[in-house]
Amino acid sequence: MNKQRDRSGFSIGQVAKAAGVNVETVRFYERENLIKQPAKPTIGMRQYASEVVMRIRFIKHAQALGFTLQETRELLALRADDAEVCAAMRYHAEVKLHSVQEKIRSLQALETVLAKLIKECKSGDARQRHSCPILQALDEEEIPGE
Repeated sequence: MNKQRDRSGFSIGQVAKAAGVNVETVRFYERENLIKQPAKPTIGMRQYASEVVMRIRFIKHAQALGFTLQETRELLALRADDAEVCAAMRYHAEVKLHSVQEKIRSLQALETVLAKLIKECKSGDARQRHSCPILQALDEEEIPGE
């Protein structure tokens, strides 16, 4: 590490590179108040503390687990409060897990309906009738099998 970085912190580009994001992501997180923008010195560039890199990584990991930015804000707030952190984090993870499981069930139902429509479309009956079962299903008030 160079002496300049040791003494005064990281530039926005260095933060972005160390966190594995681009500079615009850092700026976006600043606008969203997920990270604080350091004060601009009279001379030179803003300097970010190394903790900002860890915070951005936390945000990216939370997003990878499916947490929204609002949910990530809540997780960051919990992280700052030492009392009952693990129980609160577990609760948020359980809520997210339930949401993911609901989405999986919904996607599986969608998969079943699409597979059925495709099968009907491939059948000889559909070709003989000169009609498309998929188009017919889209025209109906309710998708069959949904």
